[in-house]
Amino acid sequence: MAFSVVRVEDLRAIEIARLVQESEAEGYRFLSRLVNDFQDGTNRFNKPGEALFAVQNDDRDVVAIGGVNQSPFANNPQAARLQRFYVLDDVRRQGVGSLLLKEIINHACDTFNEMTVRTESSKADAFYRANGFELDDTASETTHVMKLR
Repeated sequence: MAFSVVRVEDLRAIEIARLVQESEAEGYRFLSRLVNDFQDGTNRFNKPGEALFAVQNDDRDVVAIGGVNQSPFANNPQAARLQRFYVLDDVRRQGVGSLLLKEIINHACDTFNEMTVRTESSKADAFYRANGFELDDTASETTHVMKLR
């Protein structure tokens, strides 16, 4: 199966209910926050440098989502935050997450000089390290950092 990354300008234009449901079953609420924040305008990934991306399969079903925001935790305007990154279980370990992350990083390089993320999952820790992030838990809101330039 082939996968493609698309930029999401309007979250209402794609179907992510399956991702939200599965993520909540795994104990994660950040995709519910993605939907709520988009609906109420709190975060639409539309500030300078920000973007939201989705991965679709051959049937155009969304199998992963993630985006980049200006970091709300840094005093540095060139600091980005990886946000709302989730890959459906049945496509994990098929390169989907790496494909999505690469697109997000490529986009972020145009505006930001570093990207941070926070995770409490050992699997996510291994994923981020394998994709170029370094462990850095010196700040409570960050576990991994990647220098972009």
